Amino acid sequence: MNRRTKTAVLGLGAALLVTAVATGATGAPSVASAAGEGKREAAALTGRAKLYRSAGDDITFSFDAHLAAKDNDDPLKATGTFEWSHYAGGDGAWAKAEVDCLLTGGKVAVVSGVVTDSDLPGAKGKRVGITVHDTGRHDRLGYSWASVGNPVETKDLPKCVGSAPFEKVKKGTGDFTVVPWNPKF
Repeated sequence: MNRRTKTAVLGLGAALLVTAVATGATGAPSVASAAGEGKREAAALTGRAKLYRSAGDDITFSFDAHLAAKDNDDPLKATGTFEWSHYAGGDGAWAKAEVDCLLTGGKVAVVSGVVTDSDLPGAKGKRVGITVHDTGRHDRLGYSWASVGNPVETKDLPKCVGSAPFEKVKKGTGDFTVVPWNPKF
């Protein structure tokens, strides 16, 4: 190799090394923590999508839930919000919850929170939990009120409890992203 080629190869190698360091060993994007340490956050669930329903219901979920790197040992210190709405035939409701727990493992996340705002009577103050499976192209979702009909009927739900992700995301409507948690045991 001539000197010019060696310099180009070394430059490319350095660029790849910088990219590898910036994305972390797991290949997940590096996200600065609240303390500005430049570490990836301990866990996250983000994104927005509509659910598929053959009857045509308009159901949307969105997440902005995070566990900072400095709080890696305590998923109850997760922060953020999540929202959902469900409308069919002109009837329905929406709600917004404040995150109180976030657990992720691989591409599955369970987030819970307390409803802070809603047009569904009786929903404010209720804890709800949602489970997301981030499969890339065909994400799935489940929610704690699946067996009782709506969040108002949920009684004394503990933090970080959801249901199996049985619902399918409607193709082309969005995507959820799960950053896996790596607790130190």
